[in-house]
Amino acid sequence: MLLTPGRILYGRQSFYNIGKEAREQGKKAFIISDKVMEGLGYVAECVQRLQEENVKCVIYLGVETEPTDVYVREALEIFQKENCDFVISLGGGSCIDTAKAVAVLATNDGYIGDFRGGGKIASHKPVPHIAIPTTAGTGSEATDATVITNTENDVKMMIKQPAFMPNVAIVDPMLTLSSPKSVTAATGVDALSHAIEAYISRKAHPMTDMLALSAMKLIVSNLLSAYNNPENLDARESMSLGALQAGMAFSNASVCLVHGMSRPIGALFHVPHGFSNAMLLPAVLEFSKEACIHRLADLGRIFINHDGEQLSDEEAAQVAVQSVKKLCSELNIPNLHDWGIKEEEFEQSLDKMAHDAIDSGSPGNNPRIPTKEELIHLYRVCYRYQF
Repeated sequence: MLLTPGRILYGRQSFYNIGKEAREQGKKAFIISDKVMEGLGYVAECVQRLQEENVKCVIYLGVETEPTDVYVREALEIFQKENCDFVISLGGGSCIDTAKAVAVLATNDGYIGDFRGGGKIASHKPVPHIAIPTTAGTGSEATDATVITNTENDVKMMIKQPAFMPNVAIVDPMLTLSSPKSVTAATGVDALSHAIEAYISRKAHPMTDMLALSAMKLIVSNLLSAYNNPENLDARESMSLGALQAGMAFSNASVCLVHGMSRPIGALFHVPHGFSNAMLLPAVLEFSKEACIHRLADLGRIFINHDGEQLSDEEAAQVAVQSVKKLCSELNIPNLHDWGIKEEEFEQSLDKMAHDAIDSGSPGNNPRIPTKEELIHLYRVCYRYQF
């Protein structure tokens, strides 16, 4: 089984189809975006396309950081007050994840955290959701998961149910041209981590393998080009497709240890998701390598193309780890210390981070499942990790 959005529109200028797609969903849209997207003119373009199809709209631009239960509550109140029919998310993963929560809560009572871990299943069909990513990274437009921070206990809640899958995904690489180099780097490594973790996950299967392998090839071949030459639309296009495929892969195969460790860092130290994943990926691959040599060998051969055909699996797996490490260095990914996290605060948070990581369930999908003590050690390794 492979769960995906009902419709996926991919390619240059596919964004211009938003009016026609919206017309199929209802008469009044609720756009969830942010101030950056407004400043770039994307929100105004969306509104114009809706107006051309006689679709009214209400706009929420309150998403300023990683998605929180506060944003969800604020947006939901406006959605209900304005009697909107459906949701459009326009932006990065934060906007899309917020919109997913609103779409489900609009027809299902309760707090968004109630749906965590399958505690509460959405019994009513959510309102339609059209997701439009503006970065090539999270893949959230094609997943049935949302990650929302509980602002009372600083826990990033991983919530995954079919109801959270967008109805329509519009993936236009033209929208990613506005991404700053640092965002291109972080979201690109985020997408690569999605593809890698989907491929090495204990829940991987042939359909997800196909998507993950294709995504890894696209991302490995194009990320540096997109970073070093931001106007390279061919590279941007390949990155958007790779991120989309990686999203579909991990949504159906699950993520692993990188994401389990990443969420507590984001919740406690407000490190954007893409950066925290990138900071952890090389060290986690080193930790996991012996338990997934054959799978990492496939990644290693992707990095060195035909030159890897004569390598043993052990040699190719080591190439994979070193190549990911080198890629992060070339993308100027900082470690946790260089990001500005104070060591004393980091040390004081280790026990909670390790507990929350395990509690999320993601580390249990990893080829090598860590103990709490091993997690704490890994966090320390990552704090001053040298890429």
